[in-house]
Amino acid sequence: MKHIESVEEFNEIIKHEKVLVDFYADWCGPCQMLGPVLEKMSKEYEDIEFVKVNTDDFLELAKEYKIMSIPALKVFEKGKVTKESVGLLSKSELMELLDK
Repeated sequence: MKHIESVEEFNEIIKHEKVLVDFYADWCGPCQMLGPVLEKMSKEYEDIEFVKVNTDDFLELAKEYKIMSIPALKVFEKGKVTKESVGLLSKSELMELLDK
């Protein structure tokens, strides 16, 4: 699971085939609970890239993607958001988000 280090890096990664982006913050309890689940899933879904965007560090990305609540997950396919979810999800809900 990759932590985004620049807006440019983010913009390049989301162009890939399928990417799950976790918008989070270090102080967010539900984000901390979701992190290990996503980490494990990133090893199970090798065809999907998993990345994390700290909304405190990248306010411009949070604003651009209208992140009002975290954790916020967005699935990108070749640069376009195809699915999204807000709040803590179970592993089965995450699998459903990725498999649809």
